[in-house]
Amino acid sequence: MESVLGYHDAKALLAWQIELGATEAIGDTPVNRYELPEKSAKPAVAASPARVDGPVAPGPEPTIDPVTVAKSATANAGSLDGLKSALAAFPHCDLQRGARNLVFCDGVAGARVMIIGEAPGRDEDREGRPFVGRAGQLLDRMFAAIGLGRAPERPEHGIYITNVLPWRPPQNRDPTAEEIAMMRPFVARHVELANPDLVVLMGNISCDAGLGKRGITRLRGTWTSAYGKPALPMVHPAYLLRTPSAKREAWADLLSLQARLRGSA
Repeated sequence: MESVLGYHDAKALLAWQIELGATEAIGDTPVNRYELPEKSAKPAVAASPARVDGPVAPGPEPTIDPVTVAKSATANAGSLDGLKSALAAFPHCDLQRGARNLVFCDGVAGARVMIIGEAPGRDEDREGRPFVGRAGQLLDRMFAAIGLGRAPERPEHGIYITNVLPWRPPQNRDPTAEEIAMMRPFVARHVELANPDLVVLMGNISCDAGLGKRGITRLRGTWTSAYGKPALPMVHPAYLLRTPSAKREAWADLLSLQARLRGSA
């Protein structure tokens, strides 16, 4: 004799099925779960695709390499102003979305010494010029001690300053490897257009971009080559503010720079 489910038993059974994950009611057409599938027939010769009127759905977009785009943009920059415009129009660095200003350069264009720093900080982002905060004030005093400055009385005593990154990273974090790679062609072209006699790589990020190396306390003070120019790695002034004992070594590096300038004059 078949038992007839009461209301409460049926409701409890339905709640139990829902708890197990059932999301659909039984369909109107019964399904035989024990029926064997029919053997598939031999595939017929594929017919020519039918003509489809109207727009065709787009395929996947091609991958864009920011470094390749940067190299193309810098190749078309024939002047420092043109390079600055190319940087401003470069769409693949997300840092510019959160920055106030593009920080391009300061000092004397065509100076014998070009200083390449790391990235703008809060003060630099606000003013649109590199090295204007506490570290920048120390940098000015350091180079003034050997007769150089960004606004000298004589052009041959000038310095020209830029950064690897022209936009401030959020919270002053270190630039990523991808950000450094896409900015490297711009820095290389910047050096080529400014055409200094010597390059100062100021800090770890600058050494990474110019030499492919980090470890500034080990690299500093040893002349090398970067961007086709003689290059001197130096510790960043911000490091000197945190570690005053390192100023003795920084002074030795400045004297080495001064001697190199005098020897190549």
